[in-house]
Amino acid sequence: MLQLLIVTILIVLVAVLLLGFKIFFIKGGRFPNIHIGGSKPMKERGIGCATSQDREAQQEKNKVKIDIKQL
Repeated sequence: MLQLLIVTILIVLVAVLLLGFKIFFIKGGRFPNIHIGGSKPMKERGIGCATSQDREAQQEKNKVKIDIKQL
């Protein structure tokens, strides 16, 4: 029973290391940017993520200032 547990733990450990090889050893600890806004072809087409587009729209909307003196 104990041998089966040790073998199972070793298999899971090897699987995690292989799945995270690029993150652990090549990229220096950085996770890859998989967001739409981080993709170069998407940027070239002018496509961004919904959150970024909403933030930009809200900033443009808030640029209009109301002059209180004219009210």
